[in-house]
Amino acid sequence: MDGASAMPDPVALASALIRCPSVTPADAGALDVLQRALQGLGFRCHRLPFSAAGTPDVDNLYAVIGEGRPNFCFAGHTDVVPPGAPADWAVDPFAGAVRDGLLHGRGAADMKAAIAAFVAAAAGFLAESGTRWHGSISLLITGDEEGPAVNGTAKVLRWLADRGEALDACVVGEPTNPGQLGEMIKIGRRGSLNATITVTGVQGHSAYPHLADNPIHHLVRMLAALTAAPLDSGSAHFQPSTLQITSVDVGNPATNVIPAKATARLNVRFNDLHSGAAVADWIRARCREAAPEASHEVDVSISGESFLTPPGPLTDLAVAAIEAELGTTPQLSTTGGTSDARFIKDFCPVIEFGMVGQTMHKVDERVEVADVAALTRIYRRMLDRFFAQR
Repeated sequence: MDGASAMPDPVALASALIRCPSVTPADAGALDVLQRALQGLGFRCHRLPFSAAGTPDVDNLYAVIGEGRPNFCFAGHTDVVPPGAPADWAVDPFAGAVRDGLLHGRGAADMKAAIAAFVAAAAGFLAESGTRWHGSISLLITGDEEGPAVNGTAKVLRWLADRGEALDACVVGEPTNPGQLGEMIKIGRRGSLNATITVTGVQGHSAYPHLADNPIHHLVRMLAALTAAPLDSGSAHFQPSTLQITSVDVGNPATNVIPAKATARLNVRFNDLHSGAAVADWIRARCREAAPEASHEVDVSISGESFLTPPGPLTDLAVAAIEAELGTTPQLSTTGGTSDARFIKDFCPVIEFGMVGQTMHKVDERVEVADVAALTRIYRRMLDRFFAQR
């Protein structure tokens, strides 16, 4: 059978996925669309709904074809961020329309086009390879990446581990390219930590400060100490860690009252020179040193640790596929925010490569139709090279 004739149209599939308004945590039929396409290719599909107290219920999909190892996994998410006001869009954000060579809609870049390319690439590989390959191809798709990420990829991975199933390599289809397809592969990400500093003082009249204890003054000294110098100057594969104060709140409507409490929130993106626990300890120590007399609490939430897939077989495979298809050599980068790769890295080598991300999360999100086709061919080359090496 000719591989090209068996390949589903990735743009049509991406359009169908965009027409499902799957704003986190709603699925809106997106996984049904994907499951039908995969079952038509012979994939065994497992729908995996998960729940936890205080978080939305989320549906997930794990689909696999073939048997055993090696397993090449494509991972991603069908949930999207809200579109904002549809009237601000040039095209209905959930129409999945193609105009002037562009596929429009919420999720086009992040990351429904990449998911469609996963499916089309796998279809082409299966049609051409027939039974002349050994191992398995899987798709791990969550509806909880843009949300709290509690009932999604991490729980699917635990489900796989409980079944004794393993992944050997994974490509996450996040929109990694800043401006042109083939520019950048993500081989890791910085860790992310959120902290809330709450200082408790004594309320009083601003004309009689000796009868009060101003928590804002203590908090300002703490924040000055935290931002006085950078945490580091970067490492071999990572840019410097950053600390950003994201909010300072007092909630004081009066001009002549010293408040009883002041709160600040901050976010730290840290590289592989630190662990989340070490950063948390550093924040607490700096606060104590800056205002030892202040009554305060520091609450920390670690969203993910930094991780790195060192240049090696998986990155070589991806770089070779991109070079062969586009004639460009991508940068190996660890920039940007977090992704579900932070969970997958504990199970197998993982990289991220997908569409151009210039319009992700923006009004009029869109991608080049030609890029969807090119990304499909790149993923197909990755499969060819991966299984040819086995």
